[in-house]
Amino acid sequence: MKKLSEKQIIRYFQKQNFKKFVAEDIEIFKLGKTNCATSVDTLVQSTDMLPKSDFSDIARKSIVSSVSDFAAKGVIPKFCIVSLSLPKNISTKQVKKLATGFTKGCKEFNLKLLGGDTNEGKELVIHSVLFGLAAKTISRNSARIGDVIITTGPFGYQAAAIEIITKKRKSSKNFLKKSKNLFDKPIPRLEFGYMSRNLISSSMDSSDGLSTCLNELSLQSKKQFVLTSLPVNSDLIDFSFKNKINFEKFVFNGGEEFELVCTVSPQNLPKIKNIAKKKKITLYEIGYVQKGKNVIYEKNGKRFIIYDKGWKHFQR
Repeated sequence: MKKLSEKQIIRYFQKQNFKKFVAEDIEIFKLGKTNCATSVDTLVQSTDMLPKSDFSDIARKSIVSSVSDFAAKGVIPKFCIVSLSLPKNISTKQVKKLATGFTKGCKEFNLKLLGGDTNEGKELVIHSVLFGLAAKTISRNSARIGDVIITTGPFGYQAAAIEIITKKRKSSKNFLKKSKNLFDKPIPRLEFGYMSRNLISSSMDSSDGLSTCLNELSLQSKKQFVLTSLPVNSDLIDFSFKNKINFEKFVFNGGEEFELVCTVSPQNLPKIKNIAKKKKITLYEIGYVQKGKNVIYEKNGKRFIIYDKGWKHFQR
C-alpha cells in the first residue's frame, strides 16, 4: 500500500471545504472588523526530540515553533493555549520541567497562557496555539523580480547535531555544544520580522528546511529563485568534510533552524540591514528573484535545480 504524503493528506481536507487552504505560516480571520491571527504547531517526542532532551527545553521549543510562524508574517502573538498528551510513565520531575519550559517561553515572548488540555498518550505530544492581531502581514506570494533573497542566520547546525548524536559522527566538543544548543534552544526572529514587515516582500519560517522554504516561496510567487551562495559557516563545512558528507545536504534539507527566509527589494535592503544590526542578527544574502520558475543554484559555472527535499511527514 502506497504511503500518503503530507500534501496529499492536506488535499483531502481541502476538498471537503468550501474555501481552499492556502499554505501560510499563520491563519488570518476576522472578529467583527478586526483582523486576527492564529497558528498551531505540534511537537512529537519520537520525531522532534533528541535522546535525553531536557523537557524544559522541549516545552519552550514548542512555543518557539509557533512564535517563529508569527515572525515570518511580521505579527506579534499575544495569547497562548497548550494541549498535552502525556505517557503514563512520565515522572513528576519531567512534568515540572514542562511547566517551567512553558512559563519560560511565554515570559520570553510576552505571551499570556490562557490554559489548554491534558490527555494520555503513548508518547509526549505538545500542541501550541498562538493568537494575535494582524494589522499588516507578510505573505509568501509577493516576491518581485529583482528582489534579493536573504536569511536571518546560517543553516545546517541542527541537522549536524542529529547526525552526531544519533549516528556517532566525528565532532569537536565545541561544535557539538554549539550545534546541540541551536537545536535545543532556537531563537525565533520575532522582533526582526515585526520591524521589517513593511520592507520585506515575502517571507517564510524555515523549520522544514531551506529547500522547502525556497521552493514554496518560488511556487507561490510564480518566480524563479536563483541562488549564488549558501547561508553556511566554515565550521559546518569542516564537520561535513571530516565525516565525508556533502554539507549542502545539511544546509538545504536539514530543517529545525527557525530562521526566516525572505525576499526584499535592493532599495529596502539597507534598512533591513540596520534592523538586523540592532537585533544582533547576521544576514546572509544568498541570491535574487527573476522571471521563471523553480529554484536554481549557480555553482562553479553550472546551474542546478534545487528540489524540495526538506522535512516530510509520513515519508521517513
